[in-house]
Amino acid sequence: MDSIAVVGASLAGLRAVETLRRLGFAGRLTLIGAEAHLPYDRPPLSKELLSGEWDRDRVVLRRAPYDELDLELLLGFRATALDVATRTVTLHDGRTVAADGIVLATGAAPRTLPGLPTLDGIVTLRTLDDCMVLRGAMERGARICVIGAGFIGAEVAATARSRGLDVTVLEALDAPMVRGVGTRIGASFAALHRANGVDLRTGVRVEAVEGDGRVERVRLAGGDVVACDVLLVAVGAAPSTGWLEGSGLTLDDGVVCDETLLAAPGVVAAGDIARWPNPTFGGESMRIEHWTNAAEQGMHAATRLLAEDGAAPAFATVPFVWSDQFGVKIQSAGRFSAADRMEVVHGSIDEHRFVAIFERHGRVSGVLGCSEPRRVMQYRRLIGAGTPFAEALTAVE
Repeated sequence: MDSIAVVGASLAGLRAVETLRRLGFAGRLTLIGAEAHLPYDRPPLSKELLSGEWDRDRVVLRRAPYDELDLELLLGFRATALDVATRTVTLHDGRTVAADGIVLATGAAPRTLPGLPTLDGIVTLRTLDDCMVLRGAMERGARICVIGAGFIGAEVAATARSRGLDVTVLEALDAPMVRGVGTRIGASFAALHRANGVDLRTGVRVEAVEGDGRVERVRLAGGDVVACDVLLVAVGAAPSTGWLEGSGLTLDDGVVCDETLLAAPGVVAAGDIARWPNPTFGGESMRIEHWTNAAEQGMHAATRLLAEDGAAPAFATVPFVWSDQFGVKIQSAGRFSAADRMEVVHGSIDEHRFVAIFERHGRVSGVLGCSEPRRVMQYRRLIGAGTPFAEALTAVE
């Protein structure tokens, strides 16, 4: 293999590039990114950078010179098509990049709401530029309304409250993240935000977003009105696969890969865009939008691309994600939902310092902890080992 193109210049793409060079790949290497910025870290966009605690220089992902990687950087170029047979990427300006190997790492894009009007002050949060727009509004003392109480919505609400701003969060479900964590833990997250001054409204439906050129209010079913200067839509993300339609790849809420992250001969995928059967969970097909997964998959995808067929290992992992809200570190690992059996094995949910574990098929499948990082990591190892649930209940002191 004499040439490789990496499409997507964020965490997964950068880790793929670095790994290729570390493994001795000496051929032509091209990194293509839709944004004009060098690869940067996304978690601080809803926390430290948004709050003003950090400046833009602190979110760069690589401190060492890019010259050391000996690559062609095409930043500000959006990929619009891929020909799998010839492994040729077409860019938005019409130019093409052909390579012997392709790494797909174009991530995900924020979902929006149907019928949303075109008004200034309606924002999403995915990019560095998005963050700086929202930060500027916060510095001007804007009243913030957030639709969606998932991790992004909750983190932005916590950051805005830390700056003393008025914040209203609108959630269609009965509690934040209730489908994933269940009613008890969801209610504790709701209590945490309300105790810190967030006007959290659950079980509500947005009927209209209104304003004269700029967003001014959100009208709810039932007649309630939320006045705001900025509206953050935080209702999840979708994998950025539209440009791959017609490529010959299998697309199903992501790029469908085998267990080694191979999507087609000479083509691998990594990060938010990749869907693969995870051997750690019996081959369950999954797509994960978390930092740790992007970093790990970027490295694995690069390794797979250089490996001989039949010699590459499967990508087996225990998913891990974290969030910081009002001084509480929320961490989870594994796979779980509200439908799984849950037991609190340490601490108290009401005090926001606890560890809860989840059961599927007789084994411990997931863990969620608040301000218990050591124990969460211990349970993550037990999940990876396939530990029986009954044993896990008393396995960690």
